Amino acid sequence: MGGSLRVAVLGAPGVGKTAIIRQFLFGDYPERHRPTDGPRLYRPAVLLDGAVYDLSIRDGDVAGPGPSPGGVEECPDSKDWSLQDTDAFVLVYDICSPDSFDYVKALRQRIAETRPAGAPEAPILVVGNKRDRQRLRFGPRRALAALVRRGWRCGYLECSAKYNWHVLRLFRELLRCALVRARPAHPALRLQGALHPARCILM
Repeated sequence: MGGSLRVAVLGAPGVGKTAIIRQFLFGDYPERHRPTDGPRLYRPAVLLDGAVYDLSIRDGDVAGPGPSPGGVEECPDSKDWSLQDTDAFVLVYDICSPDSFDYVKALRQRIAETRPAGAPEAPILVVGNKRDRQRLRFGPRRALAALVRRGWRCGYLECSAKYNWHVLRLFRELLRCALVRARPAHPALRLQGALHPARCILM
């Protein structure tokens, strides 16, 4: 057994958080958007270099209700939805929505502020979803990637949950980074496959 990792997939409503997770785990895409009714927890396992890692993937947000996706408010129950005990973060925005990018910026700042002093840094991957709507994007990819990588010191990747483009890659890169940070002497890791859907539990 390789161990366990806790991953949080966060972002403004409607950016495609659940769609990304479901493509990764089940290979399906809901054609009609349905708002996620509260946080959900997926518990798959992933095979990495012959070792099985149990994942806890949180689909939801730490933000409470508010008039604007640009602000991040206190989580109603911080014990159940803590940023401090998460091993890695996927911050998703819609490449056609500047407000959703501002939302991710606020989330990233809050993650940095809530990490305990001396705690290991949790890797953050900023993901621009809906790449299939490239012509409607609000800003050039290179400029956004440079800002995130150099200014925020986070990873950056774009994907299309609708067409399952780069979805596997984003989880591979995130998990590789999380495991290498947790065990600096560990060799480079490869994501060899996602679990069979029967092994995934939706709570």
